[in-house]
Amino acid sequence: MRYSAGNVWRRGLALLVVLLSSCSGLYEDQIGKFDWRQQYVGKIVDGAFDTSSVDRIIVATESNVLAAISAKTGDILWRQVLENGPRGTIKLLHVTSPSATGARLNRGSTGYDVITVTGSNPALVRGWNSNLGTLEWEWSLLPSVAEESALAAVWFEHDGLLYHVVPVWGSHLEVTPYQAVSGQQARTTTSRIAAGWIAKDRCTLAGTFFACGIKEQMLALDLAADASSTVVSKPLGAEAIGRPRAVRGEPAVIQNGRYYSLRSDQKLTFGSSDAALVDRMVQEGEPILLQGMIDRATNKLTVNAHRLRDFVRFEPIEFSTEFSETLGDPELVAIRCKQSSGGGSSRVATGLACRVLLSTEDGAIVLVQQGKIKWVREEALAEVETADFLDLTLSDAEGAIEEELNNKNAEENGLEWDVFGAFQRRITAQLSHVKNLILHVLGVGPAPSKAQRAGLVRDDFGLHKMLIVVTSSGKIFGIDNVSGKHHWVRYLPTFTGFGNEQPMKLLVQRTSRFYPLPAQCVILGREKSDTKKALLYVFNPITGQPVAGGGLIELPYRVQQVALLHQTGADFLKGILLLDYDNKAHVVPESLAVHAHNFYLFTTYQRMAQMRGFLVQYRAGKLETLPTWQIDLSGASKSQQIIACEGKSPIEHVHSQGRVMADRSVLYKYINPNLVAVATNGPDNIHKYILNVHLVDVVSGSIVFSMSHKRIRPPLHMVHSENWLVYSYYNDKARRTEITSIELYEGKTQTNSTVWSSLDAPPLPMVERQSYILPMAVAALKETITEKGITSKHILIGLTTGAVAEMSWALLDPRRPVTSPEKAREEGIVPYMPELPLPHEILINYNQTVAHIRDIHTAPSGLESTCLVLVHGLDLFVTRVSPSKTFDLLKEDFDYFLITVVLVVLTTTSFVVKQLASKKLIKQAWK
Repeated sequence: MRYSAGNVWRRGLALLVVLLSSCSGLYEDQIGKFDWRQQYVGKIVDGAFDTSSVDRIIVATESNVLAAISAKTGDILWRQVLENGPRGTIKLLHVTSPSATGARLNRGSTGYDVITVTGSNPALVRGWNSNLGTLEWEWSLLPSVAEESALAAVWFEHDGLLYHVVPVWGSHLEVTPYQAVSGQQARTTTSRIAAGWIAKDRCTLAGTFFACGIKEQMLALDLAADASSTVVSKPLGAEAIGRPRAVRGEPAVIQNGRYYSLRSDQKLTFGSSDAALVDRMVQEGEPILLQGMIDRATNKLTVNAHRLRDFVRFEPIEFSTEFSETLGDPELVAIRCKQSSGGGSSRVATGLACRVLLSTEDGAIVLVQQGKIKWVREEALAEVETADFLDLTLSDAEGAIEEELNNKNAEENGLEWDVFGAFQRRITAQLSHVKNLILHVLGVGPAPSKAQRAGLVRDDFGLHKMLIVVTSSGKIFGIDNVSGKHHWVRYLPTFTGFGNEQPMKLLVQRTSRFYPLPAQCVILGREKSDTKKALLYVFNPITGQPVAGGGLIELPYRVQQVALLHQTGADFLKGILLLDYDNKAHVVPESLAVHAHNFYLFTTYQRMAQMRGFLVQYRAGKLETLPTWQIDLSGASKSQQIIACEGKSPIEHVHSQGRVMADRSVLYKYINPNLVAVATNGPDNIHKYILNVHLVDVVSGSIVFSMSHKRIRPPLHMVHSENWLVYSYYNDKARRTEITSIELYEGKTQTNSTVWSSLDAPPLPMVERQSYILPMAVAALKETITEKGITSKHILIGLTTGAVAEMSWALLDPRRPVTSPEKAREEGIVPYMPELPLPHEILINYNQTVAHIRDIHTAPSGLESTCLVLVHGLDLFVTRVSPSKTFDLLKEDFDYFLITVVLVVLTTTSFVVKQLASKKLIKQAWK
């Protein structure tokens, strides 16, 4: 058969089109179907309205973000996420204005709209395009001063020059001006201004003045003036309390509740939480002072305005508006006004239309337009500390069934139950359901419950849950894990974390499974005041409402350890066991103290690298704490410090206790529920840094296994589950990120198949270990978890690039053979390769990157195959993963019509064949 060249070309083109159309890396119809992402910028450090646009606000935040926000909707127009840590800390944000000299001189191909200064050693000066958010130019400065002085350095802009100010506490100030675009010094030498009165944590930069509250006076220097400028002194009348607050837009400070101008003799009285802002563009260069006051009794925000020249009230921009109790004390950031004109062709000016940008203590960004709140951005979610997924309540119909079953059980226990009574109640309940259905169809039925109306009811597969999120500012959110909607918000202004990177704790005392009892959670934190005493906030996680009495419990002691009791009381409530710094145990509520008998606790001391174990006993109505063991992990040089401590999840289930080998024998897992992984790191004279990993039984205090890594530095991330441990670290010698996996086995025989006891001196385990190379740096590690533990375990790896990879345990298996892989193939083990692949197919957030990933939280769903995942950092990303595929769920493209037709045909055929067979038998019988 012959083919012409044209036919071959057309056939090849058609085949190519078919192949291209079938090569799709992502199902577009599933984007956002089972996941969602919310982006944030963080708490504002500085901000300004962009005068080149009516709909743009430029902000710099504590999360090292430079962003443009729409003034109309509050959406992010563009966002630049800068370096993480101190290197990306924004020390200066300068937005040019049309009247600014620097803007007129520098705009153009080599100009700028926005200037930022980040970091200290080196400091990076950048110019940005405010329209697109693109980087126009950049230069760096490496100061030749001590590290402490470099960190305390501040910057300000004046007349087109950038001034770098380095304070040497108790001695002098070093001031150097630079050309903004080129980075050249405007002066040949650095000015050294003698200022022996400057002190750490007592000074601030207010405009061009460096001001300090020293004893009973305010001392300040104008750094933009001549080097021999005199010191400005303002008497305070009392001892200066804390650091003075700089007033935006004017060289002035607020100290001890008073406003002090550094250019004039003006002195005004302010409240302790009042905000101040000076703006010169409201009325043709006339400085206007705005004073913001919040009244918590009525939750109202009042903003007053005065002309700064004579302090006459400026009524066009004064207003009072409702301010939610879920928002912290506000700070005035920026204001922009324009003349509002009346109708008709005359366009006569009738007043000012103003927008005021606020930043609250909890991190929220608020825009007030014409005296009313236009939008609020909950930027507290950029600093999430802990989170958890909780089951929703039952629907009204399911609740009625549960209530009926509860009544039935109560009657059975009371020996008043009989068959006819149960049958009567069952018929009555069914008739009631039919009645409610008919009334609902007619539109006159009983009103559904509040949870039913809000859609907060449990689904069939347990995929719909309430996501409880606790932030570092003390704000709590109840978020729908399916839609991302914020159902409720609570603000705890007195709460904070425990320090030493120990956040507030979220404890679940009772879930929603015990109908009709509501779910109950507890937030454990400490006071922000100097007392640092423990605080408890008890609330319903579904509605966000506190329990009776306000939900706030103040404890008269400081807490060093907390744990949930295993047993519950009569109302299915778990008690909270607290250990104070006097090593005394307490239980909240006290009625559940009896369940703390023979409870084991342990504490860790990070700097000393010590661990201590305690036994809690309940005797004669009181709790006693007995020290049981103590371990010192600081090493011979006493230089090691604990950098990580990871236990097993309390809700984890182990489905299989063994592993089948190639010869059909069983290798039993070493499943010790009391095992905790502890990592220590410290300097070494020979190997620079040493990382030690210890597996400690926290009941007996015995060290089960230890391993050392040389020339290893943090960050360290650990995952501890079942009989294995996985941790990642940075290899300073090879200059790469590595990940090590450890598996523990008892051997071919099991010590005790029913009960595990750490006090019976179990045998030391067999240890399998292996290390691998990761091509990218790790930001977080977490394992998947399911309801019964049947599904395979996968490791979720949060990368510094913002991606989250789902790594199969088969690739991290420490039993991957280096040589002789024949037997391993029979077990299905992959041969060893040092490099771990990271293909794009294993990224669960595809192109929905999460900036500055901090942690990953996982929770089981009602489906054994599915695990719920929360990734948080600067953004929030929620999704679901199925490590073993959805083996317990039909696929989306399942053909229900075809299977229905097949079943109907088979059923009809069976009846027809049955009739034909019976007729045949009758005919054969008559022959």
